[in-house]
Amino acid sequence: MTRIRASRVGEQVKKELSYILQHEMKDPRIGFVTVTAVDMSGDLQQAKVYISVLGEEEQKKQTLEGLDKAKGFLRTEIGRRVQLRHTPELTFKFDQSIEHGQHISRLLEEVNNDDRKPE
Repeated sequence: MTRIRASRVGEQVKKELSYILQHEMKDPRIGFVTVTAVDMSGDLQQAKVYISVLGEEEQKKQTLEGLDKAKGFLRTEIGRRVQLRHTPELTFKFDQSIEHGQHISRLLEEVNNDDRKPE
């Protein structure tokens, strides 16, 4: 498979998963989830789904448990909607980029505030 095809399929899987998670999931453990990226393997057999979850660590843990429990349903829906010969195995991972960006912003703000203080 070409990397371009894997990227296109990943975008389609991302779109469908986002819709399913926002409109069709009934599991109370799954909080406000945003699918930030899907990284498909070259053979389209594996999909790393990067998610962002609002809430505390306990909410994030529960959301991941709910998503792991719903993998069968999610794979079935993805297979039906994207129409692939083989539905990819889904692996959910937290996308830390937003938290890292916020941390860097706080550090920069602290540095700017320290520079403004008279000595």
